[in-house]
Amino acid sequence: MSFTVVRFNLVDPDATPDTHAARYRAALEMAAYADDRGIDTVQTEEHHGTSNGWLPSPFVFAGAVLGATRRVAVTVSAVIGPLYEPLRLAEDIAVLDLIGRGRLVTVAGIGYRPEEYEQLGVDWGRRGRLQDEVLETLLLAWTGEPFPYRGRTVRVTPRPYTQPHPMLLVGGSSQAAARRAARFGLPFFPSAHLPELEAYYHAKRAEFGTDGYCVMPAAGTALLHVAEDPDRTWAEYGEHFLHEAQTYASWQSKDIRSAVRSRATTVDELRGEGVYRVLTPDECVARAADSLVLHPLCGGMPVDEGWRSLQLFCENVLPRLNS
Repeated sequence: MSFTVVRFNLVDPDATPDTHAARYRAALEMAAYADDRGIDTVQTEEHHGTSNGWLPSPFVFAGAVLGATRRVAVTVSAVIGPLYEPLRLAEDIAVLDLIGRGRLVTVAGIGYRPEEYEQLGVDWGRRGRLQDEVLETLLLAWTGEPFPYRGRTVRVTPRPYTQPHPMLLVGGSSQAAARRAARFGLPFFPSAHLPELEAYYHAKRAEFGTDGYCVMPAAGTALLHVAEDPDRTWAEYGEHFLHEAQTYASWQSKDIRSAVRSRATTVDELRGEGVYRVLTPDECVARAADSLVLHPLCGGMPVDEGWRSLQLFCENVLPRLNS
């Protein structure tokens, strides 16, 4: 059976406060609908200082989704760990873990945009050490026991719902990220299909004597939109896919390895790459062995078109996958 994801980053390059508020409300309603229809997880993410409204506060949005749903997992992939005060982050995740009764999944990365660190007054050069402090603090804080923190003894309450701690993975595409996950005994979530990095992670786990596992994205992971007529959808809405693809590409250096990587400069080039795909319901069913990542509001997609994609997927694809 496929693993199914609905992704939201709330991008809207032409937003007014009213239209952006409507987009946020639509995303929550879509999450509730997806929860009711059996989607596995709602995924969100974090970026700062963008010109198109890319979501900067993933835990606030995750909390709203958890309150609007009953069973779906809510994945923050990824939170930029060094940008947070560790104790407050431990408290926020514990509260969300209680609200969702264990449905929150946090993937902790360090990001790849120095300008985000500059905007929030965090030293880019210390990001590795800051991430280590964040992960260590989270794991100690969630025990509920007193522990030393920056020269004093502290205790974090409330205790999370999930024991021994809320679901926490380390994300990234570098050996440093894999080594960090292995050292802390946490699962590793590579940002792309990187088997050699998975092997490195397990070798380091053996060296450190820790437990853990790797959540490896499939090769050729694509962001999906569902439509009865893909040609029409590309013609009418292709610029929305291209906007997001070009925004994301502008942030990536040659050292960044990501499952979502495009070099397209036109809609036709983007369609040919296959990073963003518009599929019919039958074509989605044919991909049943893959993880299916639906992106209904991609790049400022009109809300009505996002609903059409999500409803086609949930009503015409999911029942056939589940059977």
